Amino acid sequence: MMLHPPCPSLRLQLRMNSTILSALPGHSQLRRLIALRGIAVAAQLITLALVWKILELELDWQPMLLTIATLASLNLFSWLRLRSSSPVSNPELFAQLSVDVIALSILLYYGGGSTNPFISLYLLPLVIAAATLPGRYTWGMAALTAACYSLLMVYYIPLPHIHQHGDDAFNIHVMGMWLGFVISAVVVAYFVVQMAQAVRIRDQMLARVREEILRNERIVALGTQAAGAAHEMGTPLSTMAVVIGELQHDVTADQPALRVSLTILDEQVRGCKRILDKIMANTQDSGAALPRPVDELMAEVLDEWQLLRPTAQYHYRCSGDQPVPRINVDVTLRAALMNLLNNAADASPQAIEIHAHWNNSNFTLEIRDHGPGLSDEAALKAGSAFFTTKTEGRGLGLFLANATVERMGGTVRLFNRAEGGATTELTLPIISNRSL
Repeated sequence: MMLHPPCPSLRLQLRMNSTILSALPGHSQLRRLIALRGIAVAAQLITLALVWKILELELDWQPMLLTIATLASLNLFSWLRLRSSSPVSNPELFAQLSVDVIALSILLYYGGGSTNPFISLYLLPLVIAAATLPGRYTWGMAALTAACYSLLMVYYIPLPHIHQHGDDAFNIHVMGMWLGFVISAVVVAYFVVQMAQAVRIRDQMLARVREEILRNERIVALGTQAAGAAHEMGTPLSTMAVVIGELQHDVTADQPALRVSLTILDEQVRGCKRILDKIMANTQDSGAALPRPVDELMAEVLDEWQLLRPTAQYHYRCSGDQPVPRINVDVTLRAALMNLLNNAADASPQAIEIHAHWNNSNFTLEIRDHGPGLSDEAALKAGSAFFTTKTEGRGLGLFLANATVERMGGTVRLFNRAEGGATTELTLPIISNRSL
């Protein structure tokens, strides 16, 4: 089963293939059928051995053993079939169940036909078909099992006389019927429980994929609007830069405060132009993620962030084993880190604390602010699109940061600290270590 989103990306399709294809209903049901068939083959061999040793019945062993060997060979072939990524179709599952029904019919034919106490095992493939296949296949399996049962009422090889008294023979027959019922009940209960669990897992996985598709559609829409805004904002920023230059030229020496304000304003306008130029350049770039050492990444991000937020204060430290590891970095990750830093700086009246550390598998960045912390509503909805606690916020920074980090295999977690303030914890997988 493949999902085709309205605006699919190659990365999303590959992720869906790797997650959904590995848990396709056809593959899952064939895997369970192989397990049940393996148990059935072992049980059939044990039953024949008990009949031969304890009941001392002389049956036509050769075709019965050949049938069991054929089932075992089919099970091996089916197990190798599971390694293929091609989907297991409904006709294939129906054919697998049909082979089991025919094999059971052959064993029953040489074992007394409809008088065999294990005749009730015909219900098992019918229940499995009803639980896994569409209605037409279930009715087909019902017709097949009914036909085989009907034929065995007429055509079969009678069981040899059991060397026991009449009551003992009847008791053995009743015991066989009881055992057949127990086997059927256990298999049906197991299969139905597993089926229900598989359906729940698949529904949860599909729900996550649908949420990811919806989120990506929003991101694509925001990206389209951002590209248009970047193009339109070029002209007013150029006009502002010219006006600021003229004001700087006209300011007198006895106005140092105004000169400082104009310098800061000029730096901000230049920073905006650099951001717009970067957006336009990224639209022409492939945007592929490249491995970068985490120390170099953090140094570049903090330098750029300090340039855009000159009044923001922070304390930065990093720790971890050497050599310094690498992570995949693209332009969207840089923007995500900037958004998280801005959120912490906006919430904290004091300097924020930034701690980068790593182990053998993950890089973790902790951003600690000294603000009032997260409210119950913010803790519940943080990261949702268009949710914000800021007066002039848009509710997109944390949403885009979450989407970016999750797309790269990481997580973003926000939580309050016992001593006050909130912590933003970002975790990304490490791809390699930097050579010394």
